[in-house]
Formats: sequence, C-alpha cells, structure tokens
Amino acid sequence: MLLNLTLTFVLRASTLVLAASLYTASLAANAKGQPAAKKTSQTAAQGQALGPSYADRADAMALANEIAQRRGLDSAWVQHHIGQARFSASVVRAIAAPAVGTPKNWNLYRSRFIEPIRIQAGVRFWQANRESLERAEAVTGVPPAIVVGIVGVESIYGRHTGTHRVMDALTTLALDFPTAHPRAAARTAFFKAELEAFLVLAHRTQTDPQALRGSYAGALGMPQFMPSSWTQYAIDFDSDGRVDLFHSPADVIGSVANYLKAFHWQAGMPTHYPVEFHPPQLDLPTLLEPDIRPTWTPAEMVAKGTTPLGVGLQHAGKLALIELQNGAQAPDYVAGTDNFYAITRYNWSSYYAMAVITLGQEVAQAMQK
Repeated sequence: MLLNLTLTFVLRASTLVLAASLYTASLAANAKGQPAAKKTSQTAAQGQALGPSYADRADAMALANEIAQRRGLDSAWVQHHIGQARFSASVVRAIAAPAVGTPKNWNLYRSRFIEPIRIQAGVRFWQANRESLERAEAVTGVPPAIVVGIVGVESIYGRHTGTHRVMDALTTLALDFPTAHPRAAARTAFFKAELEAFLVLAHRTQTDPQALRGSYAGALGMPQFMPSSWTQYAIDFDSDGRVDLFHSPADVIGSVANYLKAFHWQAGMPTHYPVEFHPPQLDLPTLLEPDIRPTWTPAEMVAKGTTPLGVGLQHAGKLALIELQNGAQAPDYVAGTDNFYAITRYNWSSYYAMAVITLGQEVAQAMQK
C-alpha cells in the first residue's frame, strides 16, 4: 500500500498546503467542523478509557530517538509527543485478528455496507460533487462509482472519520501490537513507519500531533488515508492552495482517484466478471493459489474448469479467481481483473473490494430513480 510509484498527477502536498489542511483538521478535532465530528468527539471522551502514557517506557524513548535521528527532527520534540501518547486497549482489541476458525461471510460483510442510509448518503455525495467526480475520471480513468464506493465504505462520506487520537492509536500499535496476531512482526513494522510518517508530517506543517483524531489504525479524514498515503497521494483537487481530506470533497475525490491511478487503474476495464464452473475439469486449488493477484488468462481459466462469462472470455489481461466465502453456505466466485486488484491496494481484502464495487453500483442505480 505504501509503494513509491511514479504518479500521473503532480502532487502538490507542499508544506503550506499540508499545514493549512492539517490545521483545519486540528480545528475539527476541537469540534469545529461537521456535526458528526462533534458527536464522535463526545463518544471518544466517554467510551475510550486510556492506559498509562509512554513517557516512562524505555522502548518508546528509544523509538523516538531513532525517528529523530533518521528524519532530522529535534529528539526532545519527538520524545515529548511519543511520551504524551497513551496506551489504548480499545485500539488493541479492534486490531486483533478474528478468532481461529471464525468463518468469513460475504453476505454478512455486504450487509454492513450495502444498506439504505449509506446508499442515500452516496446519492447526495454524488449529486453534490458531480463535477469533481467527472473531472477525476477524465484525469485518472477512475469512474465516479468506484470513488463514491470507497468514500462510502470508509467513512459514510465523512460522517465517521474516527474517534481515536491518532498519536495514541499509532503509538499503541507501534509498541504494543498484539503478539498473538499471525502477522505481528510485519504489522508492528508497518505502524512504526506510520507513526514516523505522522510525526514528520505534523512537524513539517507545525501541527500539534496530539490534536488529530482518526480510526483505530490511525487513518485520517473522509478517505481514511494513512499518514504516509496522505503525503504520497493526497492532492489539492479544488485548487484552493491546500490539501484537506477532512472537509473538501473535491480533494477527497481527486486523492482517492489519484491513489488508484498510482496502483495502475486502467480506464474502461471492468473490475470483475461472473464465472461458470465445469466440474470435470475444475481445479480450484490451483486457481485459488495466487489469491487475488491476477495470474490466469481467460483460456487458462477455461482449461482449469472455470469460464469467465460475457465479455470476460475476451479479456485482454490476466484474471484472478476470487472466492467470497459465505459461512456455512456455498461461496460466491468472480474473476477479478487488474482493476479489482487495484482496489485491494487500498485495503488488502477481496471482501472490501467487492463491497466498494457493489456500493458504487447501488448508488449509481439509485441516482437513476
């Protein structure tokens, strides 16, 4: 998700641009902003009991010194802000892996996001921001429905951008990531890098790191960008001289489309095709082995007992057989394209990608009524 790619947009995330945006977000964290921000700040105060600060933790101060030395920051400043962060048990609970044996269920997952409130909010967002959505598609090739789907799944179009203090969340996950998690080492390294990126961003923009609130994973704003993604992919799409992913729908739309373009979104390509199985030839283990990475040509899929339907047989690129489990019921299957894979670079889950696609489709259909 955090690859250094050559982007098709010129990223205008200068110090001035980011400073203005994060200053605006800082104000929002103090209940100046959308009504939802006021409600979530109250929820945070009431429902998130925090543990001790990291000021007396030797490993925390060692990490602060490493960050300061590596990034040329004042060590006392970094130590102060990491020391001000507090352990969050709610963050640890939220990030924990599902219990072993917990079945995945696409129908249940789908029902969380494809519901009337989110669809109607998506219609209003699309109607209010039609020009920005169409302009983003013209520049990046990413259709409005995909951008609308992502912003809807991530935050219900800015209603829920997170109640956790970002410093608490990132420091907790950098230093106390649950060891029982199957990818604990990799995730610890990831969150240490995100904490570093957040501190660098805040220092460069003269923003108080303690002021911003986001998700339990430290994601920010309407599109829930991680700090490194904000730096790499966020753009000033409304040309007002600042990047604002908390309050500017145009910047959110342009930045989401820019992100997908950076991960090789291809204009005009479908995200997936329905499939039909032919049991005598079906070789599911081989087809599923590459997971969500497009690996097979349509002809290779047919040879292994799976036919992409409709225009899928004429698809020019590689495909992945995507399995969406449904608990005790039979799974659903689709053939995912490179564009399906691009969506999973936003969130590494085929269930997430299908929810984004489906929500965008439902909103598009509701727009026609």
